[in-house]
Amino acid sequence: MHLGQNINMNRRVSSFEPPQRNRSRAYALRLLDDMASGQRPPEFVESNPAVAWATSGAMSLTGTAEGAPVLAPSGIPVAVEGAFRALCALVEPGRFSALDAPGLLSERAAHFGGRRRGRISAGGNCRLLRSIDGWIAVNLARPDDWGLLAAWFEDQTAQSFGSPFDAVDRMNESVGEHDADGWQFVGQRVAQRRCRELMERGRLLGLPVAIAALEGHSESERRAPSWQQVVATGRSIERRAGTVPRVLDLSSLWAGPLCAHLLASSGAEVIKVESLERPDSARIGAPEFFDLLNAGKRSVGLEIGSEEGRARLRQLIERTDIVIESSRPRALANLGIDAADCVKAQPGLSWISITGYGRGEPEQNWVAFGDDAGVAAGLAAAIADAQGPLFCGDAIADPLTGLHAAVAALGSFRSRRSQLIDLNLCDVAAFALAAGPECPRNATIEVDSSGTYELAVGADRYPVSEPRTRSASGPAEALGASNASVFERLDRRC
Repeated sequence: MHLGQNINMNRRVSSFEPPQRNRSRAYALRLLDDMASGQRPPEFVESNPAVAWATSGAMSLTGTAEGAPVLAPSGIPVAVEGAFRALCALVEPGRFSALDAPGLLSERAAHFGGRRRGRISAGGNCRLLRSIDGWIAVNLARPDDWGLLAAWFEDQTAQSFGSPFDAVDRMNESVGEHDADGWQFVGQRVAQRRCRELMERGRLLGLPVAIAALEGHSESERRAPSWQQVVATGRSIERRAGTVPRVLDLSSLWAGPLCAHLLASSGAEVIKVESLERPDSARIGAPEFFDLLNAGKRSVGLEIGSEEGRARLRQLIERTDIVIESSRPRALANLGIDAADCVKAQPGLSWISITGYGRGEPEQNWVAFGDDAGVAAGLAAAIADAQGPLFCGDAIADPLTGLHAAVAALGSFRSRRSQLIDLNLCDVAAFALAAGPECPRNATIEVDSSGTYELAVGADRYPVSEPRTRSASGPAEALGASNASVFERLDRRC
């Protein structure tokens, strides 16, 4: 069987092929050129991709539980360094001097206790399962996903499993009997069906599923999309030099909040807006991780279902320079808000739309999270072992997209143009993979007498680091804590 990736052959194709040397700088230049920022990163000494991966904490999350950690395709660390250098070129010198960019890949696992489990994701909610004709990733990250199994398999016995989840994410808990029985049932049913049937039916139902590998598909059939696409434009605006952007963060979970966090760290004013009925579900996860991504943002809570709440949201958008949102397009459309119309009507507005697969049809309706989107991009097939594909890092498409989205947001703001920019988890991960689809060949994994894994590059040895995280700048605001001050200022300006 060929472990080739089933990427939609209608996807946008990128001609980007970075040189073998100076790949991170070439990657940074590509991002900056795509945003027409006019900026160039200063010269820098590039990291060895294998060393960057080993010391990021993400390598320790990659591979089977009983085996050694696994090297990732070199494009992943190249993309992280390149995107970080592009971001640094867009802000005041020294703004990110203390940021550990590779460490962004493992921060969630550091808070939730994620670990490498081979064909089970580091977080435990996504699995790579064998079908009749290949491998498919099934991500049951939400309690409601378990309730869709009966319709997905057209088998009412699935209803007996319900949802084994007490919270959105419980990475550090052991798999209970209910979980094991449920996943055994899913694995048995997947094994009786073909990948395309599973994927197409699953996506129609709103399940996060992705094909990892199909028999008869070779690696040469993989094509790399662009990392972003401008799907609507409006009028430019004149701004004074040094103007600080006002950012409206409508996103949730990881990629969008990380983007807004990086903008806040660059000096932007960030307002995080959540629905009082359905706030960011990351609030009920690890509080330290939520604080890390959301400290320093002003919190606004709205009754989105009310006309007053929707009016307030439109008012906030009209007084914002950058909007970051990570919902499917129909979610805002149901509120009477059309991103393209906002961009066309509001000079200088940069709207960053983060989705699983893009804003086109039918992709805009497909649900994805970081693990399954990375699988769809080809990462699991790229590091497959003799038994099949493997998960790469922890939901790696999320931090990759968050970092790239920050480049897009600041690049667009600096251009003064009004733009709706589409970034999606799958395309960003695929674009990064294209920067170096092969795993480094000049490095090996060794284990010392104490059982500690090391990366050997020539005569040098580097420890394979465990997941790590930064300290939050403080606690995130309680939901709606800044309602009064934010709307008082807005009302004064009306």
